[in-house]
Amino acid sequence: MNEIQSPQGRSRAYEGVQRTIALARREFFSYLNSPAFYGTTVFFLLFTSIWLFFFQNYFGRNSATLRPYFAAFPLVFILVIPALTMKSWAEERKTGSIEILLTMPFSEWNLVLGKFFSAYGMLVLMMIMTLPVPIALFPLGEFDGGVIVCEYTGALLMGASGVALGLLLSSFSRSQAGSFVGSAAVLMAAMLASEFVFVLGTPQWLSEAINFFSLSFHFEGFSKGLIDTRDIAYYVLSTVLLLFINTRIILFRKWN
Repeated sequence: MNEIQSPQGRSRAYEGVQRTIALARREFFSYLNSPAFYGTTVFFLLFTSIWLFFFQNYFGRNSATLRPYFAAFPLVFILVIPALTMKSWAEERKTGSIEILLTMPFSEWNLVLGKFFSAYGMLVLMMIMTLPVPIALFPLGEFDGGVIVCEYTGALLMGASGVALGLLLSSFSRSQAGSFVGSAAVLMAAMLASEFVFVLGTPQWLSEAINFFSLSFHFEGFSKGLIDTRDIAYYVLSTVLLLFINTRIILFRKWN
């Protein structure tokens, strides 16, 4: 019996993957046709560059490290990620097109993963555009390429968790503005929680609990060139959990 059913199961899985890819492609090209994406990209590239060369006085440091550059990523993600995710579900609810999506032969995972991969793909594209910065600086010093790879890896993992969180918050809003403000506020708390702990001097047990939920805290090891499986597990599991909660919300709306 299992041998008879397994080809059908593989066929359904293949169809699910194809539907997810189709949705992700549709969303991806909608980003490319949106002026907001290009404005967000310019802001991202300018902010990180100005942060490195002006606020961090990079050339005055006389140090072959890009750690000050990647220190700007948690900060800029607070605004960039909400800008990418604010229309994902909020616009669907505002225009009523979500009702059409829910009646189409897509599972909740197809819809959520399609939205996630498109938004995350745009974030990855933005980060690829930052490569000219380290490439231009390489001839000026003896940089550790392994550390830079770790920093990019950590930024990609942190971005995945941030995008999943932004999508979840977008599903609660009916307007892009509300989704942006709410996502930015929550991401600010998630990114800067470890900084608040340091400034306020909270008890150790409370500091450890807050740091556990801080997205930027788990990025610190990557910024030093250290790959800790606990940090990887945190980002992967938090991304999956947030996406799962998003599917439950979509399922609830589907039946109500």
